[in-house]
Amino acid sequence: MAESKILQELIALRDDDVADFNSRIIPDISRGSVLGIKTPALKAMAKKYYGSKEAEEFMGDLPHKLFEENQLHVFLIALNKDFDLCMKQTLEFLPYINNWATCDQFSPKVFAKHKEEIKEYCLKWMQSDETYTIRFGILNLMRYFLKEDFDFDLVLRVVEVKSSEYYVNMMISWYLATALAYRYEDIIPLLEDRKLDPWIHNKTISKARDSYRITGEQKVYLKSLALSAKERR
Repeated sequence: MAESKILQELIALRDDDVADFNSRIIPDISRGSVLGIKTPALKAMAKKYYGSKEAEEFMGDLPHKLFEENQLHVFLIALNKDFDLCMKQTLEFLPYINNWATCDQFSPKVFAKHKEEIKEYCLKWMQSDETYTIRFGILNLMRYFLKEDFDFDLVLRVVEVKSSEYYVNMMISWYLATALAYRYEDIIPLLEDRKLDPWIHNKTISKARDSYRITGEQKVYLKSLALSAKERR
């Protein structure tokens, strides 16, 4: 089968140095599946092809073989202003996400206008057996429900997620560290009362202490709450 116009353009943009770097920081994908195209170029391609017949055919041809194809796919979905269509495409593609970068860079703007619907989808996604579907659910709760729409019940739902997957537990830790930055008084009891998995407990503290939103005094106190190796057993 002849290469599509989109695939030809992707291949023409390949950069081995970028590919080497990306494959090091995204260990879930093989070096052979990475062309090495920077995000701005992929987003520019998404804008160029959005709404075209080529994009429609490209998005219907799953699974993709290349990391950059997956990246382009989520950037195309993210441009959709029709929430129902955007969500349809999101649900179709979520099972094919196979790395943290594609998951974390998948951010449709239209989601922000439909927070109640997104909340329900997030709760469903967090019950998935798929690592990056769970991560995507928690990620979107972090994006939309830690500021003016804060809901502590959602924090508890995230804490209830139990997984042996590194990229799920890292996402939980990132979520809780961000929650500490915005809602310190609400979140700190979870650490004080040791309500978290020990690894998540310590990783949350570590990530929170890296945040510029956490005060120096808070960072000192958080350090005092870290669990020792003996306590983590």
